[in-house]
Amino acid sequence: MTVQEQIEQYIATQPEPKQSEMRELHDMMSALMPACQLWFLDGKDEKGKIVSNPNVGYGSRSIQYANGKTREFYQIGMSANTTGISVYILGIDDKKYLAQTFGQDLGKASVTGYCIKFKTLADIKVDVLKAAIQCGIGQTGISH
Repeated sequence: MTVQEQIEQYIATQPEPKQSEMRELHDMMSALMPACQLWFLDGKDEKGKIVSNPNVGYGSRSIQYANGKTREFYQIGMSANTTGISVYILGIDDKKYLAQTFGQDLGKASVTGYCIKFKTLADIKVDVLKAAIQCGIGQTGISH
């Protein structure tokens, strides 16, 4: 199964209206990063144990760990959670930046150092979410 097929299957398993909203977000991410690498992580570790919600990733960035090792990972991510949808914007060094820059204008959302979590798209201003994603893409200096 291709990554695109895995993403489609994952989105299709979500209940409405989450399914439609995740499709809308997937289309938005694909438009913002048309040539990006797509990722699908099923949420399981190498032993098959569930360690996170499945998630869809867009783009690619290199993560360097304290021990000097590096690995490739997605830049922007999306996943369903029990109460709604999470959008991950990775690679921003200042962990207060997202909340300080976009938190007030976003609407009913929880904003952490790299995650914007909301119940439904109707609760947030999608144009502000899009601006936050574009800002995250720009801050990492990786072109797509």
